[in-house]
Amino acid sequence: MVRGRDDTPSDVPDVLAADLDVVFCGINPGRWSANAGAHFANPRNDFWRLLRDAGFTPRLYEPREQHELPALGLGLTNAAYRTTPGSGDLRRADFDGSAERLERIARELHPEWIAFVGKEAYRGAFNERPDLGVQDRRLGETQLFVLPSTSPANAAVPYEERLRWFEELSARAGGKPLRDGVRALVLDPTGRVLLVRFEFPDRTVWACVGGGVETGETDEEALARELAEEAGFHGLELGPCIWTRTHWFPMRSHSGQSERIYLVRAPGDEPQPELSWGELRTEWMTAIRWWTRAELYAYDGLLSPRRLRELLRELDEHGPPAEPVDVGI
Repeated sequence: MVRGRDDTPSDVPDVLAADLDVVFCGINPGRWSANAGAHFANPRNDFWRLLRDAGFTPRLYEPREQHELPALGLGLTNAAYRTTPGSGDLRRADFDGSAERLERIARELHPEWIAFVGKEAYRGAFNERPDLGVQDRRLGETQLFVLPSTSPANAAVPYEERLRWFEELSARAGGKPLRDGVRALVLDPTGRVLLVRFEFPDRTVWACVGGGVETGETDEEALARELAEEAGFHGLELGPCIWTRTHWFPMRSHSGQSERIYLVRAPGDEPQPELSWGELRTEWMTAIRWWTRAELYAYDGLLSPRRLRELLRELDEHGPPAEPVDVGI
């Protein structure tokens, strides 16, 4: 049963049903939402756009369509019910009973996840500061996740950064397995870095060569295949595993990739992929080339890993780490 206005002592009704994948919990209604009777109704709020871009919804929904979300496995609530001009106008008393109410939602409706849209929503409910992402705390069997705030007041956080957290939640909630993957940080004698360009519908990313490990393959065999397919390189010696990363990204067959990244030295020949560009484009790959350090440090687009520039400086200064370093996204 969807819980509507009669069940919610608020200007904005909860949108809830049993056995949802994700219940999104905002901090409280603002005036835009109160006037519309709908969650995240401020036209400058990125919430509905992020739902679409992260794959939660098949199209861009309007706030007035919020009651269609349970059919997609999604719900909406708030940590505090009182309408205020801004979340900074809330008082501690506004969150009285919030944790207990969320526990009741978890116990009675059994959502897989409750996702707090902003750290302050979680802090208001539980009176503790969270990090972004999956939380150690659970409410029964319901897992908790903290997303960046989608409010226009949080505009200092780039849209791409907000999206990656929404994508991680979307991937985790999708229930598909993580794919095992390997990549190569390929360097030539002058320090140039070999990167491939992936053009997704909503962004372009330059990343290290690599991909999924096929059944029965070793890391060395998988990287030899990927280097041949994507760059036309053969016989390169696999160096140490220097970095690891887990990239959550909702895909048709998997929810992302858990990667090991190896250091590989190459003579600097120009890459000539063995696969056709038609085949490579089915994996979103559209280009491959060497980057000088100056080009890389001047580039203002997305790199993978995101901290690639910083990681290269550390590698130059200290050499390969004794144990692989988790480099994040």
